[in-house]
Amino acid sequence: MRIPFDPRRSRRRTNPDGTMSLVEHLQELRSRLLKSLLAVAVTTVFGFLWYAHGFLGVESLGEVLKGPYCSLPPSHRAMLNADPTQCQLLATAPFEQFMLRFKVGLTAGVVLACPVWLYQVWAFITPGLYAKERKYAISFVTAGAVLFATGAVLAYLVVAHALSFLLGIGSNVQITALNGSQYFDFIIQLLIIFGVSFETPLLVIGLNMIGVLSYAKLKKWRRGMIFGLFVFAAIVTPQDPFSMLALAFALTVLFEFAVQVARLNDRRRARRGEDWSSLSDDEASPLGTSDGVDAVEPVAPAQPVGVAEPISTPEKSPRPVSDYSDTL
Repeated sequence: MRIPFDPRRSRRRTNPDGTMSLVEHLQELRSRLLKSLLAVAVTTVFGFLWYAHGFLGVESLGEVLKGPYCSLPPSHRAMLNADPTQCQLLATAPFEQFMLRFKVGLTAGVVLACPVWLYQVWAFITPGLYAKERKYAISFVTAGAVLFATGAVLAYLVVAHALSFLLGIGSNVQITALNGSQYFDFIIQLLIIFGVSFETPLLVIGLNMIGVLSYAKLKKWRRGMIFGLFVFAAIVTPQDPFSMLALAFALTVLFEFAVQVARLNDRRRARRGEDWSSLSDDEASPLGTSDGVDAVEPVAPAQPVGVAEPISTPEKSPRPVSDYSDTL
């Protein structure tokens, strides 16, 4: 049976450690970037079309994003159509609708193409990682994607309550006529804020894995960190209690989960004798056996050196007086 030629396998055999020159690194980076941009361009076209047209029973992207606003009671939003069942946003510039559709399509394209560009990033950094680091990297990338999606879904559910508070607080005096750019900028910003904020526990666990943050420090800083999460939620979210409290409580739960993971990891490290947090800054950590290399034996203490005997030099006989008579 003839095995087909695989250039990647041949490259791995000829260069097993993945070393490349600077020019080869730049060429690899250019190739990865072009593939990522091509994938984003294709999914952006799909998102641009999906904005106005549904497919396979799925609503159009514009209707999905407009859902929280249209779920408000008619008294909280301006009626731009004689039909009360119609829910529309306002456009105040000639190119506003096109730019809004392009912006939403581009955002959807980046999200839909994330498997491709995440793989390209992964393929670029993999040659510089050890096997154990590659295993952890796959877990972290997967967990990061799940956390971002969870945060975005929570933000979408909270938007309706946030808009109900923001647009209904003075509805007896005025009606807010939102244009499309204002509303979609608001909802996309909230989706991104929640998604990125949900990566916080991943950062804490990563710092604990590399030994920067121990469980003892996290336990000591817990109250301050939780207070900081509430302050962060109050700053990055719109000034409404629903989105702020939802983000703050969610981040608190995720932070507590990260603390417990750090506790289990430090306990496992202590059982294996890898707890080096008690060492001073000028004390070296012990070197155990790894990959068939025996542990280094300690060097024996220095022995005192005996006092050396003085070196005797032959005494010179004085020069006779008759020898100086010739020089006078």
